Amino acid sequence: MSDMANTAAHPLLEIDDLHAEVDGKAILKGLSLTVRAGSVHAIMGPNGSGKSTLANVLAGKPGYEVTGGSVRFDGQDLLAMEPEERAHAGLFLAFQYPVEIPGVSNMEFLKTAMEAAAKARQETPLTTAEFMKKLRGTASELDLAADFLKRGVNEGFSGGEKKRNEILQMKLLAPKFALLDETDSGLDIDALAVVGNGVNAFVDEDRTRAVLMITHYQRLLNHIVPDVVHVLADGRIVESGDKQLALTLEERGYAWLKRA
Repeated sequence: MSDMANTAAHPLLEIDDLHAEVDGKAILKGLSLTVRAGSVHAIMGPNGSGKSTLANVLAGKPGYEVTGGSVRFDGQDLLAMEPEERAHAGLFLAFQYPVEIPGVSNMEFLKTAMEAAAKARQETPLTTAEFMKKLRGTASELDLAADFLKRGVNEGFSGGEKKRNEILQMKLLAPKFALLDETDSGLDIDALAVVGNGVNAFVDEDRTRAVLMITHYQRLLNHIVPDVVHVLADGRIVESGDKQLALTLEERGYAWLKRA
């Protein structure tokens, strides 16, 4: 499957016939997908179809074995990179279940991450004053209180706070490609709108970026309108379309789709 919009832009992510397994069980069974710069794609699908496996394979999480196919990221062989090299190259993963890091404040974590990213890009890191100004401004955009920044990373956070914290990290680190794994889970209506606005601004600010969202529900797509919606079933993409496809899935479920 290829991008159905923005065909003049260069491809940031090119997945060709990807096969992967976990504990000897095949999960991805020939998945192909191209995401171009400046575009937003959404992947939907039933439980067990391989959505989170795809996210984990792209991020380089241990325990996921690629048995066939290729993945190129901005022209590079993504599968040959270590996880930190993928991050430095501009790949960002917003976790489905963000982990807690007790004893490390959000502020310390983000400053260290931004300095590492700047070093990898051979850029001059922000001064402390510049960092604090940018951090507070971005946190305010996401309705995160100032004292939130002093708390341990995700420690005692509500579901909505954890997901907004992921978007805070994304906006500050400014990756080329953001992979959002069920960022809408656990969000109420207000938090969903805040997260949606944050993701929209991320792409609108720089059209060389792209976003791939994994979601179960059409409701997130009320706030982030994707250029392309894909359906993942039994380890491969079986249908692609525009937002109307998501609305059809909401009404009819997945049973009507012909499995490839």
